[in-house]
Amino acid sequence: MLELVRELSLALRERVLPHLGSHAGRARGAAGAGGDPTFAIDSEAEAELERFLAVRAPELAFYSEDRGLVEPRGGAEHVLVVDPIDGTRPAMAGLESCCVSVAAAPLPDPAMADVSAACVVEIPSGAVFLAEPGRLVESPGGALSANDDLSRLFWTYGFRGRPARALTEVLADLIDGSSVGGGTFELGSAAFDMTRVVTGQLDAYVEPGPLLVADVPGMREEFERVGGGAVLNNSPYDLAAAALICEEAGVVVTDARGESLAGRPLLGSGTEFQMSVVASSNAALHARILESVQEGVARLRSSSGG
Repeated sequence: MLELVRELSLALRERVLPHLGSHAGRARGAAGAGGDPTFAIDSEAEAELERFLAVRAPELAFYSEDRGLVEPRGGAEHVLVVDPIDGTRPAMAGLESCCVSVAAAPLPDPAMADVSAACVVEIPSGAVFLAEPGRLVESPGGALSANDDLSRLFWTYGFRGRPARALTEVLADLIDGSSVGGGTFELGSAAFDMTRVVTGQLDAYVEPGPLLVADVPGMREEFERVGGGAVLNNSPYDLAAAALICEEAGVVVTDARGESLAGRPLLGSGTEFQMSVVASSNAALHARILESVQEGVARLRSSSGG
């Protein structure tokens, strides 16, 4: 299974690579299972996913952002959770921060902890991150950052589909505190963001979206307003492979409350399946980020009258 997820990830990369930066790839189709629009470049990747599995592993089910769960006739014992392009918008713009993400797990009803093989491949460079429980098998290198000072924080977060005013309020202290002595980035791909912590390029990835929806009155409506009627936060297919890779590299990964993602369902893309996430290079930094996020949520609740 480990070699299969690697081969599939590289095959998807090869299919998408010629289309990076192409304006034709920006043609918009219907929304996928997760509520996000499907673009022409996504359709190319989905076609390669189906072709590859029909030839190499027809006995496997797959779950993708655009299709949801697809099972072979007679059912399957294992499922591949695939985001063929994590970072569709950077890919359409021809930027570096787009990845293929593939995770394998047993059926039925797998949780995040059940991922048995995980691969993330950077589409422009071809760099491979590969892991299984207990082992980081392949990585382009780098050491985790030892920084635990928020004023020197190099970190990333995501704005796609999130209400900017609310998200900025929650992250304001982190943004302001690190704006001179550190660096703040919006790169457009959860898998790319999280693997930057593995390489040591960044100290942390912070994504509190589902926490805002759950804890702040009126936020679900705000997310739906920005998302065109859908709540757009990280679904399991965004995080499944990167979370295992990060954990096997020594990165601290929890949700924005500090709780484990292990028991969260692996299959699903509606609002109830979405997960906040904080991935940090060390425990001391992680604790400080969680505290800042909680203070930001309290400010937002206060300002919204909650």
